[in-house]
Amino acid sequence: MARVAVVGAGFGGLAAAARLVRLGHDVVVLDAAAVTGGACSRLEQDGHRWDAGPTYTLLPAVLRDLFRKSGRPLEKELDLVQLEVLREHRFADGTSLALPGGSRGAQVRAADALSPGLGEQWASYVASYTETWELLRTDLLERRWSPDVGRPETARMLASRTSLRRAARRGLRDRRLRLVAAHPYDVDGHDLSGVPAWAGVVAHLEQRFGTWTTPHGMAVVTELLAARLAERGADVRLRTPVTDVVVRGGRAVAVASADGEVDADVVVCAIDPRRLPALAPYVAASQPAMPPVVSHLGLEGELPPLAHHETVLHGDPLLVVRVQPPGSAPDGGAAWTVLARGRGAEDPVRALAERGLHVRPHVVTRLDLSPRASAERWGGSPLGVRWDGRATQRQRLGPRTPVPGVLATGAHAAAGPGLAFVGLASALVAQEVPAV
Repeated sequence: MARVAVVGAGFGGLAAAARLVRLGHDVVVLDAAAVTGGACSRLEQDGHRWDAGPTYTLLPAVLRDLFRKSGRPLEKELDLVQLEVLREHRFADGTSLALPGGSRGAQVRAADALSPGLGEQWASYVASYTETWELLRTDLLERRWSPDVGRPETARMLASRTSLRRAARRGLRDRRLRLVAAHPYDVDGHDLSGVPAWAGVVAHLEQRFGTWTTPHGMAVVTELLAARLAERGADVRLRTPVTDVVVRGGRAVAVASADGEVDADVVVCAIDPRRLPALAPYVAASQPAMPPVVSHLGLEGELPPLAHHETVLHGDPLLVVRVQPPGSAPDGGAAWTVLARGRGAEDPVRALAERGLHVRPHVVTRLDLSPRASAERWGGSPLGVRWDGRATQRQRLGPRTPVPGVLATGAHAAAGPGLAFVGLASALVAQEVPAV
């Protein structure tokens, strides 16, 4: 049994801790915040509730595996439901595309409704990522990448200079479809010329597996994980910032916290490694992906119709409107989250009005976060590392780090966006601990 100190109680840290406790390790989780969950938690104000970060997930099997291998099956604690439509895309020319998930045929029909012939164009582009997914899944996401074990095809793919921008231009003649393909990285603030082509595999995952949420928001996932840790006797210390990893004899032996040193055989970094001086030099060449401007809105009255969970308004600024689940507002009200990037993003409500969504008269409360405020609230960017070419993947730490005895998970260690990729990164950490 190892004594494991997990730094960070966001989804990545909690997921790793839950697996490690189930494996019989002595786990202590430390976080500077007053509550668990990090960016996958709830925000509340004036009777309204919002998911602070993700409102859905890819790859439901990742959550099912996490819950099964850390205790009770997911189905005994949580209803995970598939979203029929991934998101609605509204384009500057007045056209729109409500893109379904989990079905090639449904996506073909939706794209053909946008313009005849686009269905097969989109389907061919998505199908080009079938082999990419298999290589990533088996050689990078489900086991620690090693050139000695990974297939040569995977090594060539990871070393390719082809960007997602170039791949989308080659495969998609219609500009609107290129915007759809780029969306997961546009909204996270990446320059597509720096995103590797293989990262476009998200479109394949959305088509094949769909996107999933819960009737009560995604923050319930971290709430359940925190409860599971408490049941199993893990030591969760909140309001306890960690200032560094303590290294003696060339190996991590503790973490330095506000309450003094906490001894550990293994340290799991589930925060931005820049915050820990022992790890910061190893990530100096990379930069965090900065959060968008965020407005959590509490609304009442007759609102502009939004038929789907997420609506993307393409243009400058890029706007994303997420409708929080029923029960997130008092009777007769609604809770929306608006993300904004680009010109005029400073006031998302005004930017919405410029696109024909006039909600200002309906706002009864709002919680605004600038990119800097989000980074300060969550102790770093919740979006992880900014893509800056193929070298970015090598610059990430995780699951192992150059400091013996230190492993890494969380958004800064994950190979892709969202809870699914972070969950896979946390599973890799759990695989490494017995061997450390």
